[in-house]
Amino acid sequence: MPHRWIETSATQTDLHLWPHNALSAKGFASVILGFYALATLPFVMIVGTGLFWGLLPFMLMATGALYYALRRNGRDRQILEVLTLTPDQAHLERTNPDGSQQSWECATYWTRVQIHPKGGPVPHYVTLTGAGREVEIGAFLSQEERKTLFSELTEQLDRKARPV
Repeated sequence: MPHRWIETSATQTDLHLWPHNALSAKGFASVILGFYALATLPFVMIVGTGLFWGLLPFMLMATGALYYALRRNGRDRQILEVLTLTPDQAHLERTNPDGSQQSWECATYWTRVQIHPKGGPVPHYVTLTGAGREVEIGAFLSQEERKTLFSELTEQLDRKARPV
């Protein structure tokens, strides 16, 4: 699961969540170059003919469309959610792909984690409730990862809000 729990101090724990980004910069270049190389193979037979010049713009447009789609997907997945838990306060900060930020906070004792198996935008939708608001967390994760997130969040909140 793309997340990391960080003990920043004896009383503070941070959870960093982000979407899967399976394509590295090297992988991106490989996909584009591989597509271009495979798309040009059939052109070897028609080099020097009128058909070559008729098909070349479409092949270049397809390569450009693939480049644009992969870049756009990478930009749209630049999301970071940081949940900071202390014995007194739970604070969630979400950084969206456009750079805007959304935040929510509540007393840790009153913070509740809920999982909605059905009825949410995705199956096993995880929310934090408190201070009169309900906010989503980890909606970009897979169904199994959201189940794991729910159990980990429940455990961490119990530990922070109700220390032994």
